[in-house]
Amino acid sequence: MPETRNGFRRLSALKQLSGFFKPYRLRLLLALVVLLVAAAATLALPVAIKLLIDKGYVLQQAEMLRRYFIVLLAIIAVMAVFAAARYYLVMWLGERIVADIRIKLYRHVLSMEPAFFETTRTGEVLSRLTTDTTLVQSVVGAGISVTLRCSLLLIGSLIMLSVTNLELTGLILILVPLILLPLIFFGRKVRRLSKKNQDCIAESSAIAGETFNAIQVLQSYNLDQFFNHRFGLSVEHAFATARHRLTARALLSAFAIFTVFGALLAIVWLGAQWVQAGKITLGELSQFLLYGVMVATNAAALSEVWGDIQRAAGAMERILELLHTQSGLIVPRQPQPIPDIIAKGVEFRDVRFNYPSRPQQHALRNFSLDVSPGETVALVGPSGAGKSTVFQLLLRFYTPQQGRITVAGVDIVAADPGQLRERIAIVPQETAIFAASVRENIRFGRLDAGDEDIVKAAEAAAADQFIRALPEGYDTFLGERGLRLSAGQRQRIAIARAILKNAPILLLDEATSSLDAESEKLVQTALQHLMEKRTTLVIAHRLATVLQADRIVVINHGQIVASGTHRELLKQQGLYARLAALQFGNLDI
Repeated sequence: MPETRNGFRRLSALKQLSGFFKPYRLRLLLALVVLLVAAAATLALPVAIKLLIDKGYVLQQAEMLRRYFIVLLAIIAVMAVFAAARYYLVMWLGERIVADIRIKLYRHVLSMEPAFFETTRTGEVLSRLTTDTTLVQSVVGAGISVTLRCSLLLIGSLIMLSVTNLELTGLILILVPLILLPLIFFGRKVRRLSKKNQDCIAESSAIAGETFNAIQVLQSYNLDQFFNHRFGLSVEHAFATARHRLTARALLSAFAIFTVFGALLAIVWLGAQWVQAGKITLGELSQFLLYGVMVATNAAALSEVWGDIQRAAGAMERILELLHTQSGLIVPRQPQPIPDIIAKGVEFRDVRFNYPSRPQQHALRNFSLDVSPGETVALVGPSGAGKSTVFQLLLRFYTPQQGRITVAGVDIVAADPGQLRERIAIVPQETAIFAASVRENIRFGRLDAGDEDIVKAAEAAAADQFIRALPEGYDTFLGERGLRLSAGQRQRIAIARAILKNAPILLLDEATSSLDAESEKLVQTALQHLMEKRTTLVIAHRLATVLQADRIVVINHGQIVASGTHRELLKQQGLYARLAALQFGNLDI
């Protein structure tokens, strides 16, 4: 019983597709009408053939023969036209609905907070977005078309069989359970193996995604054979699962076909005896056999598509699992607006935060910091001290467990995250370059920016010169992750993007770490201009950045341990003085 309930629960996943059909109700209704007409024409064909045999050939009536040939031709024409229309309409619905599922799934994943990606591998998400939706498409399109058509023809054929000859129909109905029982048994097995197979494929995709994203590290450490073996094991595991699924489906098909056509053969033999005895006419036997063939072929087709439905049910279950995953980011129904002119700066008040993946480890604790409008504050501390966490919380990627963060006097928890992020520009240490042109990569800072604004931003970021030296200048395609550029060039594009955004709050995560001395001087000048009249937080490791800050805040173990100017902190002989001595030498500037 638990297995049965589990099977119904899995198949119920396909019922969730009904919501995607709602916007296309009229087209679905038209497809059903066309399907009914095509099925009716198909079911009328054996009746026309019976009349052709009994009243045309047997009675040797030429006029009647010609008339029934015309009727047959008309039926065939209707079948052809409406079958084509049914195929187009249903397949269009399948393509459209799966496209909607992919869009909804992609939009949902993009709305998830970073904590989701701490525990979910990108390859797993991509597998559900591509492979699983393709499986669902096979059912929503061709699968639904075949299921509806075969179901109508099967039911219609059984009804017409009973009208033609009730005794022979009773024999067929006795054999129906012999088809249904193995169908249900093997269907459950196919469903379980299908879901397992999809999980294995997702595992392979995840491994491939990880290795492709770190291809240089992988090759530099000579890990090719290790990951080849690891990926090969994953693929072989997926193949073994697929082989078990195919075996189950093959047994299902073989049993169904043998049972159906064996029953049909028995009916042919019995019907031939009855024709000889004069109990039925040759036309009636032909009509009955044609309907019997329809029952057999449509039952066999349903047994085939049932396996696809089971696979799609497993795939849809995985898709729904992802769609039902709730984001930890709570967006208020009536968000409080953040003023365009930031007049009150940024404030952290008694903030305590633990990352979801490390609940016992404090990333920030009792953290309080006021950044005045137009002030530049440098955050300094050892790795893991909590500097990047300050940026993550300010951008509302995470919500602190305790305390509050305000921007312009507005608690960011009560604000719209989208509007909050419009007020903030960031230059991360690990620059994100998209597979697009240089121009488009900079334009991501402000999508409505014109080409002239993009060039000005690039000039301000000391990037214009190297961009113009590229093969196609600003229209040069950069490739995935911008691997065609040096680290310094990628960082200058990120700086140009932030300059173009022109936001009142600026976050710099060591924005000049990958630049040579000459470029760093140019960019520092550009950043100095950019930081004017802006509230700026800088994660700083280099002396030039630290000296330009109005205030330096020293963080260690998630707490502020010191604050002041460069000279003041050196005099305290604390953590900052030790870091300065390690990184800069014993300089007293």
